[in-house]
Amino acid sequence: MSMIVLTLIIALVAIILAIVATLVVAKNVQKREAANKVDSAENKAREIIDDAVKTAEAKKREALIEAKEDALKQKNELDKEIRERRSEIQKNENRIAQKEENLDRKLNQLEKRERDLSSREGQLNKDKEEVAKLNQQRVQELERISGLTSQQAKEQLLQTVEDDVKIDAAKLIQETMAQAKDDANKKARDIVITAIQKCAADHVSESSISVVPLPSDDMKGRIIGREGRNIRTLETMTGVELIIDDTPEAVVLSAFDPVRREIARVALEKLIVDGRIHPARIEEMVEKATKEVEANIKEEGEAATLEVGVNGVNPELVKLLGRMKYRTSFGQNALKHSIEVAHLSGLLAAELGLDVRVAKRAGLLHDIGKSIDHEEGAQGSHVQIGAELCKKYKESPTIVNAVEAHHGDVEPETLIACIVQAADAISAARPGARRETLEAYSNRLQQLEEITNDFKGVEKSFAIQAGREVRVMVVPDQVSDSDMVIMARDISKRIESEMDYPGQIKVNVIRESRVTDYAK
Repeated sequence: MSMIVLTLIIALVAIILAIVATLVVAKNVQKREAANKVDSAENKAREIIDDAVKTAEAKKREALIEAKEDALKQKNELDKEIRERRSEIQKNENRIAQKEENLDRKLNQLEKRERDLSSREGQLNKDKEEVAKLNQQRVQELERISGLTSQQAKEQLLQTVEDDVKIDAAKLIQETMAQAKDDANKKARDIVITAIQKCAADHVSESSISVVPLPSDDMKGRIIGREGRNIRTLETMTGVELIIDDTPEAVVLSAFDPVRREIARVALEKLIVDGRIHPARIEEMVEKATKEVEANIKEEGEAATLEVGVNGVNPELVKLLGRMKYRTSFGQNALKHSIEVAHLSGLLAAELGLDVRVAKRAGLLHDIGKSIDHEEGAQGSHVQIGAELCKKYKESPTIVNAVEAHHGDVEPETLIACIVQAADAISAARPGARRETLEAYSNRLQQLEEITNDFKGVEKSFAIQAGREVRVMVVPDQVSDSDMVIMARDISKRIESEMDYPGQIKVNVIRESRVTDYAK
């Protein structure tokens, strides 16, 4: 048994020695192969370097040859260009020399002509002197025969002709002016009557309050809310005053801004229908009502431009037109009034052969300032605001002047502006167009003049422009230039405190000094 184990051990040792010997032999073989590969790679690298050096030298020689050829080619081209320029210079020198010869020849001809003219001028002077002598002799003979000098005869003749012409011209001017006035008045009446007959616009009257009906009086308490929180939230969100009184089943909304009043009305109606009235719901409904009214404003503005047939109006102006749906003047709806003025302006322009589209555009935009004249920060009358808006949104100077001049604040520069003035007056003067009665109108003008006449130093005053302006004439000896400024301010403040009126009233204080003397 021990012999078998020993034999196995010897065999195992022999196998291990054989494996080690095999590994050693294999490693030596690999070293020899690696050395051979390195030598082969170095030889190949040297061959590649040699080939690269040879190739580089060959390309270098080729580049030098090409550079020499290019230099030679450029030298030849330069020589050719130099020859051509020399030839051109020579031709120019020849032309210049030819021109100089021509100029010399012309100068000689001019000198010769000048000498001829000088001789002729001398002869003409002699002839003039002879004619003057003969004319003087003729005048002396005529003066001897007539017994008048030439100046006296000329003055007498001119005076006679001038008197006759003045008389005839005065008669002709009077006849022409009378005929022109008659024709103009007749034509103007025909044009205005025709325009009024053709234009049939609706009249819409609105007030400064809105009434919202309620399903029952119990709803008033829900609108007011616990400790008044609902009504305060609604008034704060909309800027509108809610009047909840003894009026059965109704709530009154009062606000100077018609757009805010409309938003409050829509929001309140939505809250009543919904039934859930609390501050959070009020905010949500006011936001929805605001979006709804803004969309309605845009639609109304676009509808107005389509109805009138005016294209290309700035979108911001279209929105402002839509806001005028909720604006009233003397109870007359501002948007309907503007549409009617646009139609009337177009009809008048067609009768006079003017641009109908421009006239309609000016009529539609003439009161655009009323859309924002009640907002905070708006300064000036609706005329001034409207003109600034039209300038801001790139309307033509014709449109701007028509807006500025439609109440006579500035002089109209075009017939379009005059047409808009007439159309505005026609629309406002239609029966039922405005709620103000003749008695109230007269009382307002009388009150305006009475207020101004109460001031010391006022000689007389006139309410003009339908009560939009008052002109105050003062006594120069009692009111100085500096006093005029204080007086105008005091009159304005008193008018504001004592009168109710739409828009603005312009106060003009006029002081005029005259000095008269006579030359005896």
